[in-house]
Amino acid sequence: MPLLKVPSDSSARVAVPLTTVLRSPGDLDAIAELARQRGAAGLVVGLPRTLSGGEGPAARSSRAFALELARRVSPTPVQLVDERLTTVGASRGLREAGLSSRQARHVVDQVAAAAILQAALDIERAGRVPAGEVVDGTGSR
Repeated sequence: MPLLKVPSDSSARVAVPLTTVLRSPGDLDAIAELARQRGAAGLVVGLPRTLSGGEGPAARSSRAFALELARRVSPTPVQLVDERLTTVGASRGLREAGLSSRQARHVVDQVAAAAILQAALDIERAGRVPAGEVVDGTGSR
């Protein structure tokens, strides 16, 4: 599964896809470096819950990933944000825009990642901060 770096604009109002970082050795370092270069105020990691709100193996993997990322970018905050149905919504939007499933395959993850970040930005702007579960990368409990 690709990892996506999706920044917002400087006013933190609009999520804009930047690049895709493929899962591989060094992916966390690449994301941490991009965050440093871009002066990220925070990072959002999608948490793939089940439709009923539960967590399975994919959610546990995301939690572990977010914890290791938080350790690398500390003190920059990392949040886990519910990503239910974002890929479905992204796929639907791309189909409605006239792209076939094959054409959309390479951008659907970027669109879904932008939707996750956009939801988090909207929640925080509305004053319900934080938008997700803050991951403690300092090692404290």
